[in-house]
Amino acid sequence: MSISATIKSVQDIMRQDAGVDGDAQRISQLVWMLFLKVFDSKEKEWDAISDNYTYIIPDGLRWSDWAENDEGITGDELLDFVNNNLFKTFKDLQLTEKSDPKTQLVKSLFEDSYNYMKSGTLMRSVINKLNEIDFDKASDRHLFNDIYENILKDLQSAGNSGEYYTPRAVTQFMVDMVNPQLGEQVLDFACGTGGFLVCALEHLRKQVKNIDDEAKLQNAILGVEKKPLPHMLCTTNMILHNIDNPQIKHDNSLSYPVKDIKAKDKVDIILTNPPFGGIEEDGVQDNFPTNYKTKETADLFLVLLMYKLNQTGRAAIVLPDGFLFGEGVKTTIKEKLLSEFNLHTIVRLPNGVFAPYTGINTNLLFLERGKTEHIWFYEHQLPQGYKNYTKTKPIKIDEFGAEKAWWCAEDKSKREETDCAWKVSIEDIKARNYNLDFKNPNKENEDEILDISEVIGKLNISFDNAKNIMLKIDEVLNND
Repeated sequence: MSISATIKSVQDIMRQDAGVDGDAQRISQLVWMLFLKVFDSKEKEWDAISDNYTYIIPDGLRWSDWAENDEGITGDELLDFVNNNLFKTFKDLQLTEKSDPKTQLVKSLFEDSYNYMKSGTLMRSVINKLNEIDFDKASDRHLFNDIYENILKDLQSAGNSGEYYTPRAVTQFMVDMVNPQLGEQVLDFACGTGGFLVCALEHLRKQVKNIDDEAKLQNAILGVEKKPLPHMLCTTNMILHNIDNPQIKHDNSLSYPVKDIKAKDKVDIILTNPPFGGIEEDGVQDNFPTNYKTKETADLFLVLLMYKLNQTGRAAIVLPDGFLFGEGVKTTIKEKLLSEFNLHTIVRLPNGVFAPYTGINTNLLFLERGKTEHIWFYEHQLPQGYKNYTKTKPIKIDEFGAEKAWWCAEDKSKREETDCAWKVSIEDIKARNYNLDFKNPNKENEDEILDISEVIGKLNISFDNAKNIMLKIDEVLNND
């Protein structure tokens, strides 16, 4: 049975349990179990390669002690053990400054986790199903991304807005073009389940030649995720990919004043697909300069990116069309972006790349420290016969071959205009008041047909712009 089929069977069993209410609780239940199984597998590895390894999970609480045997404890005995022993021990772990980071990791992950199941018999059935996955096998580890995609689809149906899967082809292309090097730190400050970080990790691992290189790799990957489920999934993913102490914070990256960011807090590379369409709580805006205050989550993350990137840094970020043509605060943000960074490339993606999660058109923005003199646009082409990407016809990494052939990373001055690529000067951009929604001039104009999500997105931006204008008028009147 495939991992995806196993996870589906697990969720079907959970649906029979009276204590588990809805997809969100089923996912939460599944995630802490998966973590314990994965962590136990890794602790055995660490113990095998070290003469003095001290287990983080105490005797009796390791997955192999109570769950691995399919004929092990079940029913009320299993429920009592999980509720009054397992969870209580993890939540009550005492931490000091000298505590092993792995102990801190276990405690933090279980602080927001709960056992929702009321039937110990059904729980045993779930455990036995999970035992069909062997995380000691490299093939099963690599297939763990299938679990993520299934869980993310369920998160979407559970109503968790802003949670959606970035296609592996997109993350792979962005990482390849930014090209992280060993010794650089890579950050995703809205990392979700860790898609960008895993791609960056795999990219960097190819450069590891010795023990010193491995030490650099262990400290190269940084993530922040504010929601507990994706945070636990990302942490588990890092452990599966042989990062011993994952540096994945459970936090909201937007919750701290950007003016307090010091040089030591800055990073070499940022790769991210921040939530868009979301609205942050009022207090979050106060962490940003007045000119850049907005409730639009994606815009705030872009501002944060500009403060977090060091003087030799580079970044790639996914943003919706609304940012390109938006006005008001968006214009002010774009003016800062183009004056302090070289936004050298925007790859315009066609509709359906993020199906079935959203139909909004998106763009990949590539930038580095410097000043923008011109922007190259590249219109990604759909495969022949496609009208758009869909859930069953997703984007594939080899479809970015044309972009890669055109890219000229070492000398962008050698880029040439094609049917898909064109260049726009900073003067033309300023003349349009920083509207970056440039259509392909090498293509015949077609009547643009927007889907309903795009129409709503553009209407929301118009309403926001109107509201900002009214607020400014009100402010002027009150000051008179």
